[in-house]
Parts: sequence; C-alpha cells; structure tokens
Amino acid sequence: MKFTLTATDTSSSARAGIIETAHGQIETPIFMPVGTAGSVKAIHQKDLAEDIKAQIILGNTYHLYLRPGLDILQEAGGLHRFNGWNHPILTDSGGYQVYSLKTIRKINEDGVVFHSHIDGSKHIFTPENNVDIQRRIGADIMMAFDECTPFPCEYRYAKKSMEMTHQWLRRCVQRFTESEALYGYPQSLFPIVQGSTFPDLRKISAETIASHDMDGNAIGGLSVGEPAGLMYEITGLVCSILPAHKPRYLMGVGTPANIIESIALGVDMLDCVMPTRNGRNGWLFTKNGRINIRNEKWKNDFSPIDEDGNSFVDIHYTKAYLRHLFVSNEILASMIASQHNLAFYLWLVKKARKHIIAGDFSSWKNTIIPRLENKL
Repeated sequence: MKFTLTATDTSSSARAGIIETAHGQIETPIFMPVGTAGSVKAIHQKDLAEDIKAQIILGNTYHLYLRPGLDILQEAGGLHRFNGWNHPILTDSGGYQVYSLKTIRKINEDGVVFHSHIDGSKHIFTPENNVDIQRRIGADIMMAFDECTPFPCEYRYAKKSMEMTHQWLRRCVQRFTESEALYGYPQSLFPIVQGSTFPDLRKISAETIASHDMDGNAIGGLSVGEPAGLMYEITGLVCSILPAHKPRYLMGVGTPANIIESIALGVDMLDCVMPTRNGRNGWLFTKNGRINIRNEKWKNDFSPIDEDGNSFVDIHYTKAYLRHLFVSNEILASMIASQHNLAFYLWLVKKARKHIIAGDFSSWKNTIIPRLENKL
C-alpha cells in the first residue's frame, strides 16, 4: 500500500491524499460505507460503485468469521470474489463487536473467549488467529486486534487495557510479518490507538503504535458515548503524534458535522453505520440539515429530497413519495434512504477534499457545519 499526501490546509490540519491498493486508488479524505457481513445493507454493489461512488467498503471479521465462515470465503477466493466488490476492502478485527457482547465474552492477556450471538457456540480470538482469519477473508487493509474500552472508563482500567492492546499488537505484527497473503495481492495491517479519554494514555499509545511503522494507523475507542468536544480533543492530540506520511483512520465516526470536524483535525479515513442505519429509520441527511421523512409535514412536499434539486440518487424521488413508502412499510423506502445518505456522505468528503486542495477548507467548514446540524 502506498500513501501520497497531495495537499494540506494552511489554517487547519486537514489534508488530501491518495491511497493506492491492489484493488484501486482511494482519494482521501474518504468515508467508508460499512458492509458488516460483506454487504452494505439495502445497497446493490453496482449502486455502491456507480451512483454512490464508494471507493472502499468495510467488512467485519467477527461477523464474517461466524457467517458465512472462513472455509466458504477461502473457497470463493476471498471476500472480493465472494461479494463481487472489485475495489478496496478494509476489515475491522472484530474487537469492538466482541467488546459489545459483554455478558458472553471473557477477555484476558491471551485473547478473548466469546460465545456466538447466533447459536451460542464457543470461540476464541487471539492476536495470531485474528491475523490468520483476516488473511483468509482477504481484505486490502486489516486491523490489529485490540480492546475497545467503554465510556466512562476508570483510568486504571484504561491503562491496563491499553497495555494489553499494545501486547496484542506486537503479536499481531509478528504473525502478520511471518505469514503471507493468500490470494495473490498484498495486504496491510493498521494498529489502533487506545487509551480512552485520557490524554497521557493516548500520547503513549499513539507513540507506541507509530513505532511499529505499519502502512497506516487507526484511532479507536472514540464515539462510544463521550461528548463531541472531548472526542475532538483526543483526535487532535493523536493526529498531532501519528506520522504525517501515513493515513490516519478514525473508527466509527460519525455525523456529517463529526466527519468535517475530524477531517479538520487531520483524519484521512472514517466509517460509521449512521448513514444506512438512520436511512432505514427514515432519517435523511441533506445539505441543509437532517430530515425525519416520516413526519406529516412532508406528506404533500413534492420537492426533491435535497432542496437544491440534488437527491443524491439516480432518480429524483420526492419527499412525499419517500414518506409514502415509509408509512406503507415498503422495502424500497430503506433502499432509497440508505442510498441517498451514503451518496450524501461521499459527496461531503469529496467537497472537503476539493476545498482542501483549493485552499479554502476552513472557511467552507465554518459555513457548512451550522447547516448540517439543522433539524428540518
């Protein structure tokens, strides 16, 4: 993997770049749609590539490991060939999903013992077999196995968890170095900064993971309930420490305003389930704010979803029609709303990139964020 920094904003830490992978280029800053089980919910792969213009999607190691299972994925030739997505893929290690199981998992220094949410069967993730699993899945970018701490979190626990994450990282890197990709193209491993909301721990963690000199670095353990201001504070601190010549990935963030604020702090890659999850529940993101399309006020509104005439999907559906689909419980409602929201997110980061290159990112940011936070 190769990362080239092409532009930086003079009044913030925002930057534009290009990531080159075996499955294509990624222009940063970039938002990555979440395809947990190998599929972005309610979206065809063709629409992802051609209408939404996604450049990279995510798969989740925990879910793919359980279903369809590694044997099927390997027999298919990896996730790209299994799901027909011939563009870059990133896999989360599954650490966050295992963390969220709470009552059906046990964490120790060796790894995590957990029970499947599907059938209750017992499984073990270690740093070593987690790398092996992601090798078999075949993503272009793999994440190191880590523990995500909750918020709020006691300092003592956050420190112990961070140290264990660093121990796991050393084992992940060793296994990654000793093993080979299975499908004829290279893979990259990204370590993850942890340390909860404690600046001194985040500093230690950022310095530690940067010392491994992997192809890129990630920031985990944020957007788990902490105030947005605190998230930005920690993100800015970590970005100031992580090397500038490698991509920085902020995991699981967030709202459109979160996206732009994080880019201003120096983040290159982001992901979140919010566009599709909110879409399935009738919440739409537009240039002028957020819409609950189920509300009665849209019943007779025959304007496009986005007021400037751009619906962010191939066909310009009206608010009234989309509301009708939702109140009628039509499956098409979730498809249109999810596609719109994802296309909006990709439009947003593309606009951010253009303004970074043009040199007026900060003034654009100050204009658009108040609009994005409106509730229409």
